[in-house]
Amino acid sequence: MSVRDLMKQLAMLLLMGFLTFTVACDESPVDEPDPEEQLEEEEEEEENKEEEEEEEEEEEETKVDISILASKFYHTSAVSVTVTDDHVIISSSDQPDHKSMYYSPNNSLYEDYDEPNNPDFKKNPNSIEIQNFVYTLPRFPEEATNKEATDFGPMGVAVNSVAFYNQNAGPGDDILEELNTFDQYEGHPAQSGDYHYHLEPIWLTETISDDAFLGLLLDGFPVYGPVEGGKRLTNADLDDYHGHISATAEFPDGIYHYHITDELPWINGDGYFGTPGTITK
Repeated sequence: MSVRDLMKQLAMLLLMGFLTFTVACDESPVDEPDPEEQLEEEEEEEENKEEEEEEEEEEEETKVDISILASKFYHTSAVSVTVTDDHVIISSSDQPDHKSMYYSPNNSLYEDYDEPNNPDFKKNPNSIEIQNFVYTLPRFPEEATNKEATDFGPMGVAVNSVAFYNQNAGPGDDILEELNTFDQYEGHPAQSGDYHYHLEPIWLTETISDDAFLGLLLDGFPVYGPVEGGKRLTNADLDDYHGHISATAEFPDGIYHYHITDELPWINGDGYFGTPGTITK
């Protein structure tokens, strides 16, 4: 091998060594994670996860589940209740289980009006007809941000299948005059034949209890009788929607609920406290 060839090989070896050294110098060392910082991050993530789970649990605990009231609807030949994940669905034929002169005379529950304390009584021209109401209510009712007024017509349903109406009379009528058309159990039928209560359903408060759960309004909140804790309530004890929050037999931890009173508006005031569900006829 000539001296010239040896010089070329030596130059090549020197060049390769220089390049290897340059590449090695350009490579940045990989920073190993600080074990303490990593542990702190993991602990913080775990704490955040636990806080989120606790908040979700608290939210679930504050919800009230009205499905426990399904068994209270006792007039099973006229009303049935179905519970889904989010709704309580009540199907009703709107047939009172008490006597009334608004039933057909050939009905076993027909009875002439016999109330000597009301000489102004006058029977309206309507009769009780079988209905096909389906009330779809929220299973977990909550206060509505924007309250809605109740419409004329069914705004809820009693435990014996009968519709609750608000304090307003039919078009052109005076509700105080309509009082004289109520039967002995404080109900009467509309032109469409749907029997309903505008005020205290005394058949229920007398046969069950005057502090009992009596039914539900469309927003899913329950309706109770006029007595609570041994006291007969007045409008002054209730809010603008004719209810308040307190413990009941079915909800010992408290729930918003309506009360029936002896004074106008009787069952409901300025509208639904919660967001109303729907009713189909």
